[in-house]
Amino acid sequence: QVQLVESGGGLVQSGGSLRLSCAASESFSSIDAMGWYRQAPGNQREWVAAITRRIGITHYVDSVKGRFTISRDNAKNTVYLQMNSLKPEDTAVYYCNSAPARMGWGQGTQVTVSS
Repeated sequence: QVQLVESGGGLVQSGGSLRLSCAASESFSSIDAMGWYRQAPGNQREWVAAITRRIGITHYVDSVKGRFTISRDNAKNTVYLQMNSLKPEDTAVYYCNSAPARMGWGQGTQVTVSS
C-alpha cells in the first residue's frame, strides 16, 4: 500500500504563505487525480484541491480559490500545495490523498494561522 507523508506545515501570521509537500512511498503516476484535504478541530475532513494526472487540470474549493495552488511532480512522486494569503480559518491539519480519497491517510501536517 502506498504510504503518504505530508510536510511543510507550521505557524504563520495571517497573510503569510506556506508550501506543503506530500511524498508517496511509490509511484502514484497511475492515479488519475491527487488532492489535498484538511480537518480543523471539531470539523469533518474536507476536500481542498485536486489535480489530474495527465493534463494537470486543477480544482479548488471556493474558499481557497485564488490563494492556493496545487501541483504535482510525477517523477518525484510528490504533490504540493502552495498556500498564499493565509487566513486564520485555514488553520487545520492538511492531508493528501487521491481524489476522491481511496488511499490510506498519512499523519498530516499542522497549519496554524494566527490573526
